[in-house]
Amino acid sequence: MTVPRTSDAGGEPSRRRSPTGPSGISRRAALAALGVAGLGASTGCGSVLAGVAGTGPPADALTYWNLFTGGDGSHMVEMEDRYRKQHPDVHLNAVTLSWGTPYYTKLALAILGNRPPDVAVTHLSRLPTLAAGNLLEPLRGDDLARHGMTADRFTPAAWRKGQVDGKQYAVPLDTHPFVMFYNVDICRKAGLLDADGRIAPITGTDGLVAALAACRKVTGAYGGVVNVNADPSTCWRWFDTLYGQLGGEVLADDGTRIVLDDAKAAQVLAFQRELTVGRKLMPSNIDGNGVNQLFANGKVGLLFDGVWQLPTYQATKLKFSMAPVPNVFGGAYHCFADSHALILPRNAGRDAHRRDTSLGLVRGLLDASMVWAEGGHVPAWKNVQDSAAFRKLRPQSEYVPAAEAAVYDPAGWYSGAGSDFENIMGFAVAAAEAGQISPDAAVRQIRTKLNGYASRPAPVGGTA
Repeated sequence: MTVPRTSDAGGEPSRRRSPTGPSGISRRAALAALGVAGLGASTGCGSVLAGVAGTGPPADALTYWNLFTGGDGSHMVEMEDRYRKQHPDVHLNAVTLSWGTPYYTKLALAILGNRPPDVAVTHLSRLPTLAAGNLLEPLRGDDLARHGMTADRFTPAAWRKGQVDGKQYAVPLDTHPFVMFYNVDICRKAGLLDADGRIAPITGTDGLVAALAACRKVTGAYGGVVNVNADPSTCWRWFDTLYGQLGGEVLADDGTRIVLDDAKAAQVLAFQRELTVGRKLMPSNIDGNGVNQLFANGKVGLLFDGVWQLPTYQATKLKFSMAPVPNVFGGAYHCFADSHALILPRNAGRDAHRRDTSLGLVRGLLDASMVWAEGGHVPAWKNVQDSAAFRKLRPQSEYVPAAEAAVYDPAGWYSGAGSDFENIMGFAVAAAEAGQISPDAAVRQIRTKLNGYASRPAPVGGTA
C-alpha cells in the first residue's frame, strides 16, 4: 500500500538604529528573520505588492490569508463557508498561500506595503518575530471580550503563547502536538491494551523499551518508527518531547543565550540511539515515505509523529488510535507542540468597524473548529474542546492531555516552525539516531551551530 505523506532609504545603516519591537528585537532584525528586510525598496517585489496603492476594500468585505492545503485546506474552506452563510452581509475573500517562509514573506511584504489582509493565520512559534517587527495589531481585551473571546475559554498554554511582552497578539485556533500513534491489532497481540481497548500507560525508559520489544515480537521486524532522514523538524520534535521531560531548555533571552544542558541532552540522544542502532527496535535509516509505509502496512506497532498525519492513516483500512507520547523520563510532562492562530496584521487604516468585523470572523472560525478537529488538531476553543461532540471524536479526544502540556519552540529570530533552529537541532538528532556521531558529538555540534546565531543579531536581508 502506498500512502502519501501529508504536508513560515538613505542614511548610514551602520549608524542608524532600527525601531525596537516587543522583546527588544529590532524591527529590521525581525524583518530580516522573515526574509523581507530591504525588499520593500526593490522592484522585484512588485508582483507581491501589486495594487497596494489606492483605497482599501469596502467596509463589509474581509480578506483572510491562510497557508492550508490538502485535508487542512478542505476543512478550512468548510469553515469559511459556514461563516459566509451566517454572515451574508460580509464578503469574505479567503486566500491560500504556500506554507512556510514564502507565506510569512508575502504576509510581511503586504503589511509593509500597507495592503495587509484583515485576518491572517500564523504559527504561534513565529509570533514573537512578527510582533517584534511591528507587523501586528495588539488585541485589546475589551474588543476580544465583546466577541466572547476571553482567556478562560481557551487552552491555557496556547492562549499564553499568543502573548508577547504581556500583550495579546493572537487568538489560538488549535494545538497540534507530537503524539504516539498505535496499531490496535499489533498492540493487542503484544499485550499493551487495557480492558477498554486503549493502550495502557507506558512509563519510564524500561517501559518504552519493553513496549517496543513486545511489538517487534509480533511484527518480526521493528516495534516502532519515527522519521530520521531529511526531516529535521520531526527529529527536533521527538528530541524536545523527551528532553523537556528532564526539564531541559535550549535557548533563553530571545535566542541570545544558549542554555542547553549538555548532560541531559546527551542522555536523551543516547536513549534515542539505543532504540535505533543499539537495540534495533526502530529503524535508524528511514524517511517520511518509509515511515508511512511501515505504519500503514502493519509493520510496526508504534509511530511517533504529529497529529496532522491523522488524515493520512484515516484514508487507509488500518485500525489505529493515538495517545500522548509516554512520560519516559518521569519529570513534569512535556510535549512538543505548535499552534495555528489568528492575527490582525497591522493596518493604519483599520477603523473600529473593520476591527469589529475582523474579530467577528475570528470568532466565527473558532465556533466552526469542530470541523478543524476532524483533521487531527485539538481545538483551542474550549466551547468546542469541552463539547459532547468532541469528546465522542476518536482518536482526537484521546490526546487532549498532550495539548494541555504543550511547549513551543523557544523564542529567537532564528527559531519557529521550519526554521534554522529546528534544522540545527534536528540534523544533529538524526545523525545520533543513525549512529553517524556519538551523543556527545551531537551536543557539541548543536552548541557550535547555535552559537553562530545566538552571538549576532539577524543580518539585514537575511533569512531564518
